[in-house]
Amino acid sequence: MQLADFDASTNLVALFLSRAAELGDKPFLWAKRDGRWQSLTWAEAARQVGLIAQNLRQLGLNNGERVVLISENRPEWCLADLAIMAAGCVTVPAYTTNTERDHLHILENSDASAVIVSTEKLAKPLLPAVLRTNSVRHVIGIDRLKAPQNGNIEFHHWPELLEGDAASAAMAVDARIAGVARDDLACIIYTSGTGGAPRGVCQHHGAILRNVDGAARILADDFGWDDEVFLSFLPLSHAYEHTGGQFLPIGMGGQIYYAEGLEKLASNIEEVRPTIMVVVPRLFEVLRARIIKQIEKQGKLATFLMERAVAIGERKAAKGGKDSLRDWPMNAILDRTLRPKVQARFGGRMKAMVSGGAPLNPDIGVFFDTMGLTLLQGYGQTESGPVISCNRPQAGLKMDTVGPPMRGVEVKIAEDGEILVRGELVMQGYWRNEAQTQAALKDGWLYTGDVGHLDAKGRIVITDRKKDMIVNDKGDNVAPQKIEGMLTLQPEIKQAMVVGDKRPYVVGLIVPDPEWALEWARAQDEKFDFAALQDLPAFRSAIRAAIDRVNRDLSVIEKVRSYTFADEEFSIDNEEMTPSLKIRRHKLKERYGARLDALYKG
Repeated sequence: MQLADFDASTNLVALFLSRAAELGDKPFLWAKRDGRWQSLTWAEAARQVGLIAQNLRQLGLNNGERVVLISENRPEWCLADLAIMAAGCVTVPAYTTNTERDHLHILENSDASAVIVSTEKLAKPLLPAVLRTNSVRHVIGIDRLKAPQNGNIEFHHWPELLEGDAASAAMAVDARIAGVARDDLACIIYTSGTGGAPRGVCQHHGAILRNVDGAARILADDFGWDDEVFLSFLPLSHAYEHTGGQFLPIGMGGQIYYAEGLEKLASNIEEVRPTIMVVVPRLFEVLRARIIKQIEKQGKLATFLMERAVAIGERKAAKGGKDSLRDWPMNAILDRTLRPKVQARFGGRMKAMVSGGAPLNPDIGVFFDTMGLTLLQGYGQTESGPVISCNRPQAGLKMDTVGPPMRGVEVKIAEDGEILVRGELVMQGYWRNEAQTQAALKDGWLYTGDVGHLDAKGRIVITDRKKDMIVNDKGDNVAPQKIEGMLTLQPEIKQAMVVGDKRPYVVGLIVPDPEWALEWARAQDEKFDFAALQDLPAFRSAIRAAIDRVNRDLSVIEKVRSYTFADEEFSIDNEEMTPSLKIRRHKLKERYGARLDALYKG
């Protein structure tokens, strides 16, 4: 295995099969079944991919037809994805959180011919949508499904796709993929839609291969390429996990363990001891809060050590990542006391945790770095494969940047500050949406919609989303994500959204942290009624104090002057967050617009 393989590969299936031929009976995909981790070898995975691909062809699926894939993260997701491509078809991943309406939009827009769904539970909102379409001919259940009465759609069970002559199936796949080039369509990934209906991003094989090449080079050059172990947790329907959590491990010949879910993630990390993890910022925020609470419970000495570590981290960040000589004695103490305990919670052999999918508050990065865990922040979007750039030690880890562009990626800044990207990683367009394609792609450049600049070392600094940028009534630009990130670092605040477009100042919509609120109620001898607490002047004052702490570090135009409470947490279920845990501003403004407007009248 070598880095040159990524440039030489003609498509993703060819890369996988070459790795499977090299690695044979070594473990590849891991899942916990009957209380223990069980693996599927590379050779067996390749055998199954060949059989599934051949059986998809025998169902009548032809080159270019779309197959929707809905499943939680599990080995069958990877096998299905590779098999769909090996059959000459196009994978259309869909979120497990999708409603019937979401599924209907994707099925109709993609004109899907078949659907693969993992469980009866996930089939519930899907099948009514399938029955309303005219294109779907086949539904395949990984687990056995209860099939509704319908003469136009054939239902199949996953084991049926594993039957047949594996040798002839493999030969058929080899012949078929020999004609698949890097610029051929691999998948259509529907963006999670922070601003409306999801659009289908057309990712070709070369886009993902270019991403794998760039990411693998960072890991190989800066951390060393060994027997890598990945823990897959983020939804594989998200481009970030699809590329970084599936095809990057395939390219590096790594092992993939599928996490059992958020509630078991911490124990899975300790069991699996991954070397690399890709995670969204919100999870890092949760992990940071948990670590702080656990350390504080250990007493004054542990808390003192944590405070010293954070102070050292802040000084290091201020010096551009360089350690101060005066901090050497305390660093030596931390290396023998606090840091090994924190590192052990992450398995003890973590090379790097990569944050992406949304902006990372620099303070989060500083915290994990000072605890002895390397945290890299990547930047990109579905339209770019998705990774454009990533922090790396060789370029200097600066937490308020997202690093230099990866190999094969051109970046320039437009006159209005928008970041433009060019290279093989850029999508071919939005599926059946010429108007949006022309708006995003101009003269080969992808207009990202993000505003930023390049620092003196060529690292990208993101200011905000162009469309999210607040322009106040005096014409000043205010970046909301920076303020929201600082607010949610306060223990009192779980979620926040700030507004202030065409207004004299910024105001906020706040969701208090329920764990903090419970502790506050006990300390004040108040009954814990989350809604009732928000009417208490003392409770409101405590939240106001948290906002004021943030305001001390903000400029005059950024300060949050007033706030109101949301009725409930922002969530995927109430459609106020995307599946990748970004807030849907338009939904929150629809719901709370009048309440926020009232803050300017008080």
